[in-house]
Amino acid sequence: MAENREAAPIRGGNGNYIFKLAEMAGMDAGTGYSSAFGPVVQGERMQCALITMPRGTGARPHLHPNEQWSYILKGKLRVQVDGQPEQLCGPGTLLYTPANTIHAAVATADEDVMFFTVKDMSHGIIGRAADGTMAGPARIED
Repeated sequence: MAENREAAPIRGGNGNYIFKLAEMAGMDAGTGYSSAFGPVVQGERMQCALITMPRGTGARPHLHPNEQWSYILKGKLRVQVDGQPEQLCGPGTLLYTPANTIHAAVATADEDVMFFTVKDMSHGIIGRAADGTMAGPARIED
């Protein structure tokens, strides 16, 4: 995947209907609170992304006005949603996060994580950290 942190979401429609996500330029998808990076495609009502989080990094507790579905393709995430106990989730796991719900996801130290995610278009791909800071992504201490 090409790495261009300045890339913007690609718009679907008007002749653009098929997207090779793994070959598309990526963008930061959690500026200020997450290491999430990948290509983002937007339609009229939904946005989709193929997100990678490098091993030992991820998203600090954050929220956004849009609900989100994420399907883990590779690696393992430590996931915490809405104050429930943290769970270790691997490939084949589908995660649901309701709108305006605090959640966090951090890749384990053994490998990078890749997941496909879908959000409604009530807000962009980037949310905001629950603590209100732009302190950067979560990182597992060595």
